[in-house]
Amino acid sequence: MPLGGVKVLEFVGLAPGPLCGKILADFGASVTRIDKVADNSLDVLHHGKRTVVVDLKKTLGQQIIQQLARKYDVIVEPFRPGVMEKLNLGPELLCTANPRLIYARLTGFGQHGRLAPRAGHDLNYAAVSGVLSMLGREHEKPTAPINLLADFAGGSVMCALGICLALLERHKSGKGQVVDAAMVDGAAYVASWLFMSRNLDIWGHQQQRGRNLLDGGAYFYDTYETKDGLFMSVAALEPQFFSLIKERLNLPQELSQYGEEHQVQGKQLLTDIFLTKTQAEWSEIFEDIDACVYPVVDWQQVQNHDHHATRQSFGRVGGSSVPRPAPRLSRTPGKLRSSTQFDVKSFLDELDIKPEKLRQLQEEAVLILPNRPKL
Repeated sequence: MPLGGVKVLEFVGLAPGPLCGKILADFGASVTRIDKVADNSLDVLHHGKRTVVVDLKKTLGQQIIQQLARKYDVIVEPFRPGVMEKLNLGPELLCTANPRLIYARLTGFGQHGRLAPRAGHDLNYAAVSGVLSMLGREHEKPTAPINLLADFAGGSVMCALGICLALLERHKSGKGQVVDAAMVDGAAYVASWLFMSRNLDIWGHQQQRGRNLLDGGAYFYDTYETKDGLFMSVAALEPQFFSLIKERLNLPQELSQYGEEHQVQGKQLLTDIFLTKTQAEWSEIFEDIDACVYPVVDWQQVQNHDHHATRQSFGRVGGSSVPRPAPRLSRTPGKLRSSTQFDVKSFLDELDIKPEKLRQLQEEAVLILPNRPKL
């Protein structure tokens, strides 16, 4: 697999860090989670990783991490700036002991700047990034896409990209480096097109949110409720697609994509028309043509959609249907990971300690291994 042989230490935090670790694990990395509690029910992204509990406030616990870091390729830590330094686990110390170590710091505001030490969540990071100001309907307050933008797109994915770039560069230089993955930076970066396209005609209403081509201001780029309370997505941007929409919906020939009066008329027409049939009926009507009209597939049924079934886009993990790793590589694709058997012997080899010492660490609750194996 692409990341086979890469060893990662993931310090467990909220969702951004665990997804970053999951991406690395799904593409072959060996990921060891350092958690604070033995049974962390909040981390639903632990599959494919092995877990140990280490008391980082104790000197012996810190020494365990220092020892592991000498043999690992990557560290992913999600704490505020300065926390790891106070625990004697900062990059200056660990990267000196292991010059090949890639030390990824996944935070909200980054390692420096006025807001760096401040607390926050996805909504705050999206807000400060400038992107949230672009999201939402006209005459409504800005609306975040749950916590996808900053936590996962700007955080997890960009951090994983940074780690892979650092691994690639290490192949040439032989040296590791620190990855400063700030969710504010990442959210803005994944929205680069939104910032760089502002001179295009699609942003024609003095940059007002919700009045433009792609943000709900165009009736032919929106979602519409169907007779059974479900929804269809309509994205007929190009004239040829719009013509097919008019044909299949029997819209007035004089109806245009442009002009304020056409927006009002078109919105009402499509609203009324889509309410006359079920989602399945509309899907059948648009099945054989490229009009850019597709059902809004419910997340609980998405694995049954014929397109996903053909591509085997979803698999089962822990009793749930979950997306398979993307993108797909032709020779070395990622794989969903379910559980990982904890190999006590290999862990002991990484720590360079004898079973007697491990027993002592466990008895003192400095280190807790899965199922507390007897040695």
